[in-house]
Amino acid sequence: MTARSDERTTPMAMDLDHPLDRPARQGRPAHRVPTALRAPFEIRTWREFTHLMLNLPISLLLFVFALVTLSLSAGLLITFLGIPVLASSLAAFRGFGALERLRARAFLRLDTEAPEPLRPRAPGLMSWVGAVLKSGTSWRHLLYGLLHFPWALVAFVVSLVCWSTAWLLFLYPLWHWALPAYADNPGIQLYGDSDGDAFYLDTPFEIAGTSVLGLLLVLVTAGLIRGFAHMDRVMVGGLLGPSRLATRVVELESDRGVVVDTAAADLRRIERDLHDGAQARLVALAMGLGLAKEKLHEDPDTAAAMVDEAHGEVKLALQELRDLARGIHPAVLTDRGLDAALSALAARCTAPVHVSVDLTQRPAEAIEGIAYFTVSELLQNISKHAHATHATVDVWHTDNRLLLQVTDNGHGGATLHHGTGLTGLAERLDAVDGLLVVDSPPGGPTTVTAELPWRE
Repeated sequence: MTARSDERTTPMAMDLDHPLDRPARQGRPAHRVPTALRAPFEIRTWREFTHLMLNLPISLLLFVFALVTLSLSAGLLITFLGIPVLASSLAAFRGFGALERLRARAFLRLDTEAPEPLRPRAPGLMSWVGAVLKSGTSWRHLLYGLLHFPWALVAFVVSLVCWSTAWLLFLYPLWHWALPAYADNPGIQLYGDSDGDAFYLDTPFEIAGTSVLGLLLVLVTAGLIRGFAHMDRVMVGGLLGPSRLATRVVELESDRGVVVDTAAADLRRIERDLHDGAQARLVALAMGLGLAKEKLHEDPDTAAAMVDEAHGEVKLALQELRDLARGIHPAVLTDRGLDAALSALAARCTAPVHVSVDLTQRPAEAIEGIAYFTVSELLQNISKHAHATHATVDVWHTDNRLLLQVTDNGHGGATLHHGTGLTGLAERLDAVDGLLVVDSPPGGPTTVTAELPWRE
């Protein structure tokens, strides 16, 4: 086996242009105007500008509340009241955080999940106070209240001054007439001195130049507003959302549930196959041999025929047991690895399958088994649903990940949604930090790429 170069596209990179997102993107009309030129006139920019304008009064309120409550709780620490006051202020900041997440969702289109809730160990005030003080989420909300005010002040002043000035200059040809009519000036005054010398922007060329300069400032300020808004998204997502550790714990709990459910389903399948298949056949075999034993002396020819029939049943039972054992973990996979095991799978597919396995070493047994059963499931889908005339299976290793890709020229239309078999397969891969990407437009071809962690 030879090593495969890393020039292939992995699902990690494909996530930037996810196949499931392509139909939606293809349905949108392509903009002929560049984003930088559209930005000042888009609703998004004005929403983000409104968010920045609301930042100052709200962050000022939070900042003052934080200083007052921290000072009050620090002053009361010599008494018992300081700790409950501090816990109450932290709980209030968690409430403020919920409002800030709603505001970010409305104006920034940032959907931030709520952080993990408080979990007091026992009912009662002191248990609640301890849970609030031990919660890192509470302190991150307080930190948001302290840090957001200076940032909001800078963003408010810069955005308001630049945005208003830029639009006033850009629209100068529309309102310059008001200066001589109401301000007794021929135009915008650039400078003036005590001797009466002054320079005004009042000629057509100067008015047009001012408008062009204003347009440039409008374009630059629109990008600046979006940059300020992005910084707000970072602060809200980093300080008011769930911590990475808590998110990872939730993911692991979900993955553990998937693993437990999958194992239970596999055990039920094995029990059902044994009960309905080999066990029923062996019961019938035992009954047939019993009847043959009774007829052995009375009718040897009939007994011999019954023994011969029982011999055929034994062969069928052994084949069913071999198939069942192969479904649990095939011996060829343990003895010879993925290349031989996948070749054996391909031989049983209804469509011709070309298998290419380029691995310099074998991954961990668990990962190898998951890769095998993933390909097995995908080839079964090709046999049952795809109506394909050709398929390929490629397996390679890159960046501590095991990649496998199954492609067929069938009619397409495969999806991860609506509870299909691919949905369960994606959940199994996700339980081991894997990934499944499906690209299957109507009419085909279908390409399914799976990514698994490489563990030796």
